Amino acid sequence: MGQTHLEQLFGLRGQVALVTGASSGLGVEFARGLAMAGADLALLARRFDRLQTVAKECEALGVRALPVKADLSDEDQIDAAIEQVTTQLGPIDILVNNAGIAPVSRAEHHDKAKWQQALDINLTAVFLCTQKVGKQMIERQQGGRIIMISSVLGEGANSVHKTIGYAATKGAVTNMTRQLAVEWAPYGITVNALAPSWFPTEMITDPRVGRVNDTQRERMELLTPMSRLGREGELLGAIVFLASPSASYVTGAILHVDGGWRAW
Repeated sequence: MGQTHLEQLFGLRGQVALVTGASSGLGVEFARGLAMAGADLALLARRFDRLQTVAKECEALGVRALPVKADLSDEDQIDAAIEQVTTQLGPIDILVNNAGIAPVSRAEHHDKAKWQQALDINLTAVFLCTQKVGKQMIERQQGGRIIMISSVLGEGANSVHKTIGYAATKGAVTNMTRQLAVEWAPYGITVNALAPSWFPTEMITDPRVGRVNDTQRERMELLTPMSRLGREGELLGAIVFLASPSASYVTGAILHVDGGWRAW
């Protein structure tokens, strides 16, 4: 198979992709993967200096990259960000809802503020971004790709960390994916979720040691048939596939990239 054939299957040249939470962790990998496939990138997060660094990395791959500072817990900032993206890059063809947080505490001590924060970022912001971008896609009548970043913990419990808010919101995102897939299929908009397991990102890194806690890593590896955490680059193919022409008949799917975590 030649390069031209691969481009027909997976190429995103001329597409505009919006990635939330693109300043660190998996968001950086998703942005890089879409840029490698040729998509122009809008990168949203609160930490603008980090977004600028990611944007330069994407531009080095030959695409346009626009860093946009936005707090997704503020609907007005979501509106302003989407307007900036469409004005400077063009209509959004691909939305990757990656931004998320995981407040940690035992369920019996989990205060309402932490619970609300998880709901605001992991669920309400995802709905609002999807609703606003999806409405534009419907009006354009050219279809689109919406990719939710859920988690294996959207369909199972976390025995490593005490993250009741994260687990609850990821379960909701997983089923939101299915509902939107059904509602928006007539418009040619596919809605799928990517559900990773353990990747050594900022979210699971112990700040005291600058890496994943050894005891927690041992537990994660024990629960994973491949006996290791995910590695950099192992989500690139999944994100490109769900955004690509090849996924035109894939909707309502939950794609697990988990080393076999859910196969036990």
